Amino acid sequence: MSRTVHCVKLNQDLPGLEEAPFPGELGQRIFESVSAEAYDLWKPHLTTIINHYGLNPAEPETRKMLRKEMEAFFFGEESLTTPAGDLTPDSVKN
Repeated sequence: MSRTVHCVKLNQDLPGLEEAPFPGELGQRIFESVSAEAYDLWKPHLTTIINHYGLNPAEPETRKMLRKEMEAFFFGEESLTTPAGDLTPDSVKN
């Protein structure tokens, strides 16, 4: 039986994820407040960011930056991208 969450991204009650997408506080926060449908919207966005900037997800700095982008995508928190949609030069390094 699927569980229902009030999705912060889509502002609707929708089926939630079956499990946290990854360990830690952000993974739990996503599990509790993001629908499976909204999480599926993140995947192509993530791929676009990685491909556009030639990022290596194995690098700790890249993973840190991508988690910040994920928070911004789901929860409307400050993004590392500029209004034009480009990452700031230091964002990939920090």
